[in-house]
Amino acid sequence: MPQIREVVITGAGVVCPIGIGLPAVWNSLCERRSGVAPIAAFQNTAMPARFGAEVRDFDGKQYVSPRKTLKVMCREIQMGFSAATQAMQDAGLATGAVDPDLLGVVFGSEMHYCVFDDMNEVFRNCRVEGHFNFDRWGPRAMSDIFPLWLLKYLPNMTACHLAISLDARGPNNTIAIGEASSLAALIESTRVIQRGHADVMLTGGTGSRLNLTPLLHRGGCKLSLRNDDPAAASRPFDAARDGMVNGEGAGAIVLESREHAVARGAKILARVLGDSLMFDTQLTGSAERDDGFHRVIRAALTSAALEPGQIGHVNAHGLSTREDDRDEAHAIRDCLGDVPVTAPKSFFGSL
Repeated sequence: MPQIREVVITGAGVVCPIGIGLPAVWNSLCERRSGVAPIAAFQNTAMPARFGAEVRDFDGKQYVSPRKTLKVMCREIQMGFSAATQAMQDAGLATGAVDPDLLGVVFGSEMHYCVFDDMNEVFRNCRVEGHFNFDRWGPRAMSDIFPLWLLKYLPNMTACHLAISLDARGPNNTIAIGEASSLAALIESTRVIQRGHADVMLTGGTGSRLNLTPLLHRGGCKLSLRNDDPAAASRPFDAARDGMVNGEGAGAIVLESREHAVARGAKILARVLGDSLMFDTQLTGSAERDDGFHRVIRAALTSAALEPGQIGHVNAHGLSTREDDRDEAHAIRDCLGDVPVTAPKSFFGSL
């Protein structure tokens, strides 16, 4: 039986509410600076939560190349591209440094929703006496929409733009399964390398939960309503938690086979030892769902050939809702015992 290739991490990049780039994020964490704050566009509105975790001072022009592609990139795609560019730089991989056929991209993604400004004029032209007239959509609206409008918002376009820019001709895919998207993308990228289909994989995720369209659709479901103290709103596992905080951002890492990383003298940051992906069919708060958390943790331990006592810490989902935190905490305690737990969403909400 052939030996499974060991997969290592050699680079990382991030665009998030507490900083753009690893040094900025690390400094914010050390100084305990929160990225959650009031959002100007939500003030003086009927929005139940008038705060969130925005990425501030972000300019895609600093990272996106060629710049002409910016016009077909929504904000989320620009953030994902920027985080991935940082990761490649952090790994010391210049364009052309990897065999193009053995360089791939798998990215996780939220659904990307259209911003209102893109459609204001379109809807205005379909209005008759203050009401939307559907009969006008065909003859009027379609000609007013930017011809490449759809390309701006397709979730798979982050991976596509990166592959084109890097000449990455290996496996390319996008995974969109909510909050699990990025981890699922990491797992798939790991397995691509283990199967021998690539030597280097660029992986990560991008998304925003601050777009008005999904916010209006979802309402205030599960959200913290601490409008008087936004920085303290996201408090995973805290007894006084009252809900999640929406945020936005992107993160990326470079995965390599160990032999490829060693051969080029790369600095190895971490190893990927094991993983587990399972689907849960039960609703939040049910006994069966609680068991799902247990099963996936135990399966990950088995995959990594580790015992619970060997786990150094858990980077928790830590959503800050009553039910989700309870279910996760039970599973961590039951499966791993008294292990240190970190919950970074306290600084930047749910990305």
